[in-house]
Amino acid sequence: MQSEIKQVTFKSGLPLEIEVIPIAATVAKHHNSITVPHRATFYHIFWIQKGTAEYLIDFEPVKAEANSFLFVNKDRVKAIDNRSKHDGKIMLFTDDFFGKTEDDLKYLHSTILFNDLLNTPVINVNSSPSLQTAFSAIEKELTENNDTYHYHLLHNLLHNLLLLAERERRKQGFSEISKGADLDYTVLFRDLLDSKFKILKSVNGYAALMNVSEKRLTHATTKTLGKSPKTIIDERVMLEAKRVLIYTNRSIKEVGYDLGFEEPTNFIKYFRKHTNKTPIEFREAYFNR
Repeated sequence: MQSEIKQVTFKSGLPLEIEVIPIAATVAKHHNSITVPHRATFYHIFWIQKGTAEYLIDFEPVKAEANSFLFVNKDRVKAIDNRSKHDGKIMLFTDDFFGKTEDDLKYLHSTILFNDLLNTPVINVNSSPSLQTAFSAIEKELTENNDTYHYHLLHNLLHNLLLLAERERRKQGFSEISKGADLDYTVLFRDLLDSKFKILKSVNGYAALMNVSEKRLTHATTKTLGKSPKTIIDERVMLEAKRVLIYTNRSIKEVGYDLGFEEPTNFIKYFRKHTNKTPIEFREAYFNR
């Protein structure tokens, strides 16, 4: 077992940070890196075309049947189960590619397709060929063109694909999160939390960074997600704690210190409060199940 969760960065040398690759050939070529838990710094859109894909995403098994799309946010810890015989294509892209403007980044960080506070979306496309058409249009543009229109067309085609996927997900039963100030505050809070959860764990601290009251922040997250800011903070800290406990061999003291707990006993108490297990008990139970 490794001392750190393996981090995968986007392939260097490409003219633009977007590409489409085959699933089966990629699994065969990079078996040692993508079939073990890893954290990628870019977004994934899986188009499962044959068989059934089985992936582990932050401890949750996710199954995607043929003719479905799976959307996975950047920085999530995942592993591909190579025992599941499936094939298709993966589209990979980065913030730098899509987020050229503030509005682009705001859309990407708030879309229901890449929101870690919601379920990982698997979208069946048997009844709607528009997603396959949009995906194929991007692949065609990537392989056949490289002129002055190339980037703008790729960006627009990707945006269209994401919008079509959002529409299809809503048709398949997703409950709408209303756009507005509450969603904006929730997205800002989540972005701050992702960068500061190791050093800042108080609702008051995040509210101050956002220049809003604790009451306003609580109203926003409760309205959009049905959770208080304190619950969301605790869930983010616990997710990272579980990731490191399961996927690395770091000591309990090291894990706690990295998460901002100066004393191991404080980390143990915090962990037990949220799981009814000590960190050691959690680690042992996971591997003995």
